[in-house]
Amino acid sequence: MDALGGEPGIYSARYGGASASDHDRCLLLLERLAGTPAAQRTARFRCAIAIATPEGRTEIAHGVCEGVIATTLQGEHGFGYDPIFLLPERGLTMAQLTPAEKNLISHRARAARAARAILERMLAEETMRKAT
Repeated sequence: MDALGGEPGIYSARYGGASASDHDRCLLLLERLAGTPAAQRTARFRCAIAIATPEGRTEIAHGVCEGVIATTLQGEHGFGYDPIFLLPERGLTMAQLTPAEKNLISHRARAARAARAILERMLAEETMRKAT
């Protein structure tokens, strides 16, 4: 999260301590962002998928979903920070989307599509190599 210098970042599952629930972590973020203007509440979900071949070739697929942190928890779907992760273009949090909608736009879905494209390209290259 930009206003918090990147927190919770890679520690998102442990933010607030090992015993904190998803709900606790959301409340902690809301508390730490109290009074922060909307323009400074920008955040993003990121996913990276590493692909490695037995020959040692490696590639990384990335997926990003941009949003802002809402001022209250909203929605019943999803998990983690979904109830406070607002998608400005939709006016909804991730937790307000149906699972099918979320699975189309999430950072994980975007990374998976990118990984699939890499794997398809690798397969085509391997097929071409074997044909020559």
